[in-house]
Amino acid sequence: MKIYIRERQKVGEGVESPKYRVVAVTGGQVQIEAIHFRKFEIEQIAKDVGAEVVFMKPVADDHKKKK
Repeated sequence: MKIYIRERQKVGEGVESPKYRVVAVTGGQVQIEAIHFRKFEIEQIAKDVGAEVVFMKPVADDHKKKK
């Protein structure tokens, strides 16, 4: 099982709110209730369910949708 996460885009420096967002879960059944997580929370969930955490790289500005 893998849990794919990325850093939130709208979190400022020094803010103590949860910094990560779960993008996808593969290879098992895990029900996600929250929207944003702290790193240690994701790591604890992964440990408990035997999953690997995959940190996704941020998307480059030239690959983002233009409005």
